[in-house]
Amino acid sequence: MIEILSALNGFIWGIPMPILLFGVHIYFTIHLKGIQKHIGKAIRLSVKPDTKADGDISGFAALAATLAATIGTGNIVGVSTAVALGGPGAIFWCWLTGLLGMATSYAECFLGVLYRRKTEDQTFIGGPMYAIEEGMGKKWLAVLFCFFTLIASYGVGCSTQARAITETIKTLWGFSEYIVGILIAIVVGLIIVGGIKSIGNICTKLVPSMGFFYLFACIAILIINHDYLLEAFYIILRSAFLPSKLTAAVTGGFIGGGIKLAARYGIARGLFTNEAGLGSAAIAAAGAKTSHPSRQALISMSATFWDTVVMCAITGLVIVTNLLKNPSSIEGYSMAELTTAAFAPIPFGRTILGISLIAFAIATLIGWSYFGEKAVEYLFGKSSINTYRLCYIVMIFVGSVMSLSLVWELTDFVNAFMAIPNLICLLALRKKITTCK
Repeated sequence: MIEILSALNGFIWGIPMPILLFGVHIYFTIHLKGIQKHIGKAIRLSVKPDTKADGDISGFAALAATLAATIGTGNIVGVSTAVALGGPGAIFWCWLTGLLGMATSYAECFLGVLYRRKTEDQTFIGGPMYAIEEGMGKKWLAVLFCFFTLIASYGVGCSTQARAITETIKTLWGFSEYIVGILIAIVVGLIIVGGIKSIGNICTKLVPSMGFFYLFACIAILIINHDYLLEAFYIILRSAFLPSKLTAAVTGGFIGGGIKLAARYGIARGLFTNEAGLGSAAIAAAGAKTSHPSRQALISMSATFWDTVVMCAITGLVIVTNLLKNPSSIEGYSMAELTTAAFAPIPFGRTILGISLIAFAIATLIGWSYFGEKAVEYLFGKSSINTYRLCYIVMIFVGSVMSLSLVWELTDFVNAFMAIPNLICLLALRKKITTCK
């Protein structure tokens, strides 16, 4: 089964999905007249509460919940593998995917707020499933979206993140995977049982602190490697457009070179980390206090900016400057550990990176639990939420101690089918989406 799924994912994520998602990103960038130019306004709105509007949580809390789900191990491991397999040019394509993906994120979050509902207990619920059902009249397609969202929540949102935490803690401090798995399940369980308000409160504290902690460490490394910054920019841009192989001194034997490989792995990893086009951000946006869909769409759009345009780009620069300065430092590391190699030369570097990865993974566990919860609520009703939460907590423990080769392949496969209904909805309802005033 792993071999079959791997072959299918190699095809789906090799050409069709990157082209489809990248094409949608370009379309909405044009359709919305370069909505990305309003990123400054989006950031200002994110810290300016819309207190007179209806909603469950603040716009910033909805943004934090989205960032919690998207800023995960992909920002570290994903960038490492992109550079290893596609060369430094992959960083440019990853960055460009985030820049253009902001338009798609705006579009899906606009529809998420536009078609949201107020439930009997006076809370808001929304997302692509409601836009598909009410805007398109295709309930069967909405059901498919929720089904794949539910599976994805147990996979990339739960099991893979839990495993990343236990492996990191075991490597750094030698603690038992079983004990760590139980502790993670308890901590995350206590947070998610409180619903979106509890999740929002935790995320507004956790996301900014973990983000600044990681960025501060990366900036410190870039200051140390400042003599190689200009050369790193040159290599990244050159490798993105010109077919060239990296020298053995720089790559340490890893694969590199060619616009095809750089674009393929850069776009694929960018799409994985920012989730623009999957529709998950729209689920969180629907619960925000906002007076107009465009306001929250702008705020939520900034999640893609922070996640990919900033975080992934800086991680990429850290990796490339380290490769240039210390080409021999990557000896003994796998291609997925280039970031670890870049942090190793600084004092407590491995510990700092490990703490960042743990924080990112816990945030993803929290954020994705809410996405899966809303999918379950749509499919089976609000009474099924507690059962879902219990299963999610159990899967945190199971994922923390199991081999995840099959889970990763299944999740990659499911993510593609989660994106397709959302993309169909975006294109079908494109005339409903307006730009900010």
